[in-house]
Amino acid sequence: MEEWIDQEEAPLEPLRAFILPGGTPGATALHLCRTVCRRAERSCISINTGDAGVLFSIRYLNRLGDLLFVFARVENRTGGQEDTKWRQEEP
Repeated sequence: MEEWIDQEEAPLEPLRAFILPGGTPGATALHLCRTVCRRAERSCISINTGDAGVLFSIRYLNRLGDLLFVFARVENRTGGQEDTKWRQEEP
């Protein structure tokens, strides 16, 4: 997965802001998948007993979530949609 992340992320604009989920229908679906993946990761963390299988699952789900995020950004770029950046309100 690391190689896929690196390969797909290379042509993308470097991140300088927090990206909000959304964009094209495909990117939106990938962001939703990422949300479910992160929820599963948190569940594994909450039951972590140090078991090798659980630790592997946590690492796998973490990288899968990152891959889904990159795929969502690629989908937006391919669809001609800019990523929506979070903007902090001025005080």
